[in-house]
Amino acid sequence: MTAEERKNLHAFQHYVIKTLDPTYILSYMSPWFKDDVVQHIQAEKNNKGPMEAASLFLKLLLELQEEGWFRGFLDALTHAGYSGLYEAIESWDFQKLERLEEYRSLLKRLQPEFKTTVNPKDILPEVSKCLISQECEEIMQICSNKGLMAGAEKMVEYFLRSDKENWPKTLKLALEREESQFSELWTVDKGAKNVEMKVLEDDEMETSDIQIFYKEESECQNLSQNSCPSSEVSHIYTPMKLRNYQQELALPAMEGKNSIICAPTGCGKTLVSLFICEHHLKKLPQGQKGKVVFFANQLPLYEQQTSVFSNYFERLGYKVAGVSGATSENVSVELIVENNDIIILTPQILVNSFKNGTIPSLSVFTLMIFDECHNTGKHHPYNMIMFNYLDQKLGGSSDPLPQVIGLTASVGTGDAKNTAEAMEYICRLCASLDTSVIATVKDNLEELEEIVYKPQKFFRKVESRTTDRFKCIISQLMRETESLVKSVFDEIGTISLENMSHIQYREFGTQKYEQWISTFQKACSVFQLPDKDEESRICKALFLYTSHLRKYNDALIINEDARMKDALDYLKNFYTNVRAAGFDETEQDLTRRFDEKLQELESVSVDPSNENPKLNDLCFILQEEYHLNPESRTILFVKTRALVNALKKWIEENAELSFLKPGKLTGRGKTNQNIGMTLPEQKCALDTFKTNGDNKILIATSVADEGIDIAECNLVILYEYVGNVIKMIQTRGRGRARGSKCFLLTSNAVVIEKEKTNLYKEKMMNDSISMLQTWNEAVFKEKILQIQIQEKLIRDSQGKVEPVPDKENKKLLCRKCKAFACNTVDIRVVEECHYTVVGDAFRNCFVSKPHPKAKSFGHFEKRAKIYCARPNCSHDWGIHLTADVHPMATQSVHIGMKKKEMLQVFSILPFLSFFFPFLSLT
Repeated sequence: MTAEERKNLHAFQHYVIKTLDPTYILSYMSPWFKDDVVQHIQAEKNNKGPMEAASLFLKLLLELQEEGWFRGFLDALTHAGYSGLYEAIESWDFQKLERLEEYRSLLKRLQPEFKTTVNPKDILPEVSKCLISQECEEIMQICSNKGLMAGAEKMVEYFLRSDKENWPKTLKLALEREESQFSELWTVDKGAKNVEMKVLEDDEMETSDIQIFYKEESECQNLSQNSCPSSEVSHIYTPMKLRNYQQELALPAMEGKNSIICAPTGCGKTLVSLFICEHHLKKLPQGQKGKVVFFANQLPLYEQQTSVFSNYFERLGYKVAGVSGATSENVSVELIVENNDIIILTPQILVNSFKNGTIPSLSVFTLMIFDECHNTGKHHPYNMIMFNYLDQKLGGSSDPLPQVIGLTASVGTGDAKNTAEAMEYICRLCASLDTSVIATVKDNLEELEEIVYKPQKFFRKVESRTTDRFKCIISQLMRETESLVKSVFDEIGTISLENMSHIQYREFGTQKYEQWISTFQKACSVFQLPDKDEESRICKALFLYTSHLRKYNDALIINEDARMKDALDYLKNFYTNVRAAGFDETEQDLTRRFDEKLQELESVSVDPSNENPKLNDLCFILQEEYHLNPESRTILFVKTRALVNALKKWIEENAELSFLKPGKLTGRGKTNQNIGMTLPEQKCALDTFKTNGDNKILIATSVADEGIDIAECNLVILYEYVGNVIKMIQTRGRGRARGSKCFLLTSNAVVIEKEKTNLYKEKMMNDSISMLQTWNEAVFKEKILQIQIQEKLIRDSQGKVEPVPDKENKKLLCRKCKAFACNTVDIRVVEECHYTVVGDAFRNCFVSKPHPKAKSFGHFEKRAKIYCARPNCSHDWGIHLTADVHPMATQSVHIGMKKKEMLQVFSILPFLSFFFPFLSLT
């Protein structure tokens, strides 16, 4: 591209921005745009719309220095169907696009009438040649899902971006043919005397060529995959272009072999999987229809991959859909699988479908792709799926099995101590996935190393506080609370809880202490005394003592890695909630003890001499790196959600670091009343970090380890954060930019040694793979088969032990105060996944408050939170659902219960003996 052409494109960019949806052409720009750039542009469209995405696309396009990108851009416009925009840029004449502005203005003014009077389904066949093929499909989908008015509104939106010179006249003719009232409002001659309109009969073939291409390609792919000669579409279809090392990774899969693709984070494994999918669907034998399932292990990753596959394959005529735990309530998995060519699933969805018979066999698929396939082990859903596969394979079934592809940055080494043990571990992973090839980059290593940069690793050992008055005060409060626990033992004797009283050997502020508390509370839940009132009093006291010990322990963990102020705020928030709930004598006493120390704790927490040396070192690293490169992008990995919140607050309140504007990313689950981020919150955090240049640092827990496409970073900091070799490779791989660095910051020398051990294990893993790749493929397959036979014999010999129901009637009690809730004979199961308590008596055992996030799903409505009704208890019993009694449920309801009555419904837990964490079974 000449300097003048670059200047012209910049000068006329507003025409491009108003017309182009860049997501329609990104697949044709793969030689110039990496996967992460593509994701960046797609996220911009999802968050801000096509104009913002087009603006970002042009900015990135004009920054390209490689040869051929300008011609590639023009070719991409042609392939996607932007014939008017192509013609304007090719000749640098935008008059035809400019003349469309008055029609766009007119249509904007008439949009309300268009929505209410035009049936988009009726006119779409006539006007489709003026729209992009994917736009037509989206209009039809919106009509089906949201109604005709929504579809008409979307049609207007796409007309306003159309670059086809004849769309106003085409729309007029379509409206007249359907005798639409809107045709009287839509005048194409007024104010357009100088516009030479081209009707459908005109001899302009560019737009219709594109439409025919999509139609023919769709028929080919959905019927026989090769009924259309490739020559018919070769002039308008450009196959995806992979780099040499990506082609090397894809080659075994393209030859039809089950394979594990093991390559570094950031090298484009998703692009490789797209290429394999496309090749698989097109090269199947005539008469055989392909069906691909792609498994994503985490919900953010599922959302990401669903978007990637949809954007690429739907424009080629394939149908793509996804199902996850968040959407499975509202869709039929069976219909999704039956009616689509490519299905994105979280793996548990398929496991559940096997159990309930919705999906009878894996033979419905022709290709299965497991993202982050190193998880295939033990009772992971990936392994449950492959158990079905291997049972079918080894059971002599004549039904065809799908090809299997695994994607990972690291196969791991397990507990291997040497190369021989590592090879055995990797062989077992291959056996679990029935793979005969481990594909790595060998012939094109130089190219890979140019694309994927391995961050420089640094270890920083820092000192902890020399004195810690905060820890001393909290430890004293914990010892006092332990004394109260022991006084209970002295009161009742240590017969049943004797083994649980040995708490003096457990160190405060550790995970070990947290584990003891959990074990202790479980033992209390089944503790019994002849005097039930006495039992209730004692168990409630023990529950409260240990709950306060847990919070103190949490505060010490925060204090160790963050500020004293953050740890104290955590405790103050806890005691504020205690005062607002059931506040009996025991809680009043515990709160009084804390309040007596509060002033001293406040004084200690604001004393500058008590600053955490770890934070000083973290601050130094960040200041140094951003001084060297103000545009640095950082991911800071930490162990807990509480620490995420504490460090985010510390950065925001630090005058030297507040410019980083930190974001956070944590998991979705709920642990110890610490509620994680919802899926929309996770998506928003990721998209903001990818697209907002001001958001320079993302503080994350392990949820950011695997798979999720995060914007290229040049700085990864592991803050007291270490795991196995897989975690090390995953987290290090977040630093993708050239010149990136990875710091491990810790006060514990053992942590550094563990990470150095991981580096050794990484080398051992690579050596093991290289040795396995030298094996004869037949020998390797035989090794895999023997492992599979052995593992199946073990599974079959163990069998599936069915739980024996305990038919004795038992009582369910509040776990905190042992107040009676209901009898087990009062419990019924609704729709196989909810417990319901029948009878009116249960209503008197709880009090309810409106749920902060009310939601309806299926026959149920999540309406309220319920709490123990006993005075001064108010223990959280969980979620209360309501539902009109379903006709199918009347069989399990007491005789005489009327259909109009409401049931008290709770979410199911795995087995009745764990009927809810808030209830005890006696």
